[in-house]
Amino acid sequence: MATYAIGDLQGCFETLTGLLAKLEFDRTKDKLWFVGDLVNRGPDSLACLRFVRDLGKSASVVLGNHDLHLLALAEGVSKAGKNDTLESVLNAPDRDAILHWLRQQQLVHSDGEFVMVHAGLSPQWSLARSLQQSNDIEAALRGGEYREFLANMYGNEPDLWRDDLSPADSLRYSINAMTRMRVVSNTGRLDLRFKGSLRELPKELSPWFDNLHSSFADKTIIAGHWSALGLHLTRRFIGIDTGCVWGRELTALRLEDKMVFQVPCAEKIVAKGWD
Repeated sequence: MATYAIGDLQGCFETLTGLLAKLEFDRTKDKLWFVGDLVNRGPDSLACLRFVRDLGKSASVVLGNHDLHLLALAEGVSKAGKNDTLESVLNAPDRDAILHWLRQQQLVHSDGEFVMVHAGLSPQWSLARSLQQSNDIEAALRGGEYREFLANMYGNEPDLWRDDLSPADSLRYSINAMTRMRVVSNTGRLDLRFKGSLRELPKELSPWFDNLHSSFADKTIIAGHWSALGLHLTRRFIGIDTGCVWGRELTALRLEDKMVFQVPCAEKIVAKGWD
């Protein structure tokens, strides 16, 4: 039995099947952790969603910004982007069941030594606060007013955490930290603009994972989202978005020994840039 964390799929189902073959994945014994962004930009978001959903308890999923965008788009509270490839999901006969399943997923997954999130965690948050904020977002997504939540989740403010934020501001800040953030300022504010590599980082900004709360001292955080960062392995942080949708690789990390497995992108990719 093994547990594998897998980087951003973004609709690259053919590459996923190749990676699972390399892992000799056995769904009766092994488990898969998906770091978010199951969908968009790649050619087969629908197949990715159906496959992961059908894994049942063999899969743990955290939501990414593209997954939330799909939910907002389906409810008519967001507009399609020029590079979106979500039509197959929106037109699928089982779309309602798929979208309902997607709304049940976590924002932060914690199990033993490992904590998984799509983008990042606020420097001001302890592990307990991180899990509480994840729970609050999950409750909003699963509740009867989830459409209103999706309509109000967009915006770059507030960019600094305070315990006395309004409920709406608390949720928006948390969404931005967990699904959009890559770096923070020297004063701990979220910076949602920078998308480059570490060597391009301005001196007034630093990676969010260099600013972790002390309660994460005995944890290893696994994240995706930052494709320009690429594979990044340290004792307390592992980044596994290796830019499959940009024509690079899809990465899996075996949690038991932290061994890395990769396959090259198998899809015909038309997306360009970093996201």
